Amino acid sequence: MLRNLVGGGLRRACSARSTQRMVASHTTAVCRRQGFATESAGQARYRASREALKEKNRRIMMYTTATAIGVFGLAYASVPLYKVFCQATGFGGTTQREENAEKIRELQPVEGRTLRISFVGDTADTMPWSFKPEQRDVKVVPGETALAFYQAKNKTDKAITGVATYNVFPFKAGLYFHKIQCFCFEQQRLLPREEIDMPVFFYIDPDFLDDPAMDGVNSITLSYTFFKTDEEDVEAEDKKATAKAKQQAPQQATIAA
Repeated sequence: MLRNLVGGGLRRACSARSTQRMVASHTTAVCRRQGFATESAGQARYRASREALKEKNRRIMMYTTATAIGVFGLAYASVPLYKVFCQATGFGGTTQREENAEKIRELQPVEGRTLRISFVGDTADTMPWSFKPEQRDVKVVPGETALAFYQAKNKTDKAITGVATYNVFPFKAGLYFHKIQCFCFEQQRLLPREEIDMPVFFYIDPDFLDDPAMDGVNSITLSYTFFKTDEEDVEAEDKKATAKAKQQAPQQATIAA
């Protein structure tokens, strides 16, 4: 009887242990399945986050490229646009260029307020010219045309090409300072030791008198600075022309004989 009791207790204990192991195994399996599902969801969120980041970077790259192209186009067009703006507003002392012949013929001097126009000439450090105005100043009234001269001399033994920049002071007067003829409209080329006179034909627009910003402005300074241009191509053409002339000279002499 004792054996039976002991045996029954052992069997019940073993059965209980077996049941516990089964439950533990099932629980572990469930946990593993849940852990795997959780890990899969995390990976999905990670992939979605990466895709969103890639899309954001792609859009930023497109915006950056478009901005760069726009800036390049604006820079390409900025020089003529800036020139038009300056001539339209007189910004920075930029003068106006008058090409309307009929308007010039119909100009009438407006007496009562005399303006002193002073002249200044200078050269850049790399420009081997002397350049100066031939008169210190002239007196004009609005609507009156005037002619002034600058003198330029090439101090070297080779031809030099230059271009002049210009402005007037005070800057706000540039809107009313009209040039009819000026050496600054194009490049100037001087032969070795050549000296020339350069004319400036201009007038002050009569509208100058109607602008309150011009009240008290009775003196205007016109200033030029000459710069040396890139003349390698020009020098090469001069050398070719000289060499060609030397080659043709003996032939012409032979024909004449």
